[in-house]
Amino acid sequence: MNDTQRIPSSGAADQLKLGAAIVLLIGGIVAYYILGSAEAAWLRWLAVGLGIVLAAAVLVPSRYGAEFKQFVLDARVELRKVVWPTRRETGMTTLIVFGFVILAGVFFWVVDLVLAWATRHLTGQGG
Repeated sequence: MNDTQRIPSSGAADQLKLGAAIVLLIGGIVAYYILGSAEAAWLRWLAVGLGIVLAAAVLVPSRYGAEFKQFVLDARVELRKVVWPTRRETGMTTLIVFGFVILAGVFFWVVDLVLAWATRHLTGQGG
């Protein structure tokens, strides 16, 4: 995490914006259910989308919006540090995993056969 940029502590205005954003988000979800199946599905989803957009518009200029923006920027920096495997490495790893899955399946099948055989002979049941 990048600690070079500190975001000031939240005041009452930021907490009020957070509360308003939560109310708008919940309002969009409630509108979806209030409209019910009588309305077109696109209109119901438009209500949810509008609630999300309005909540984001209220939250972006607050401290919480600034923290989220910093989180996204830090995540992009970390994503650039990832060393992705080549196509050949991915294929070889996949083959190794499949091989071990088959090997484990055969092993447990044999263990099941041995235990079933031992159970039949100890209990005297079976043919």
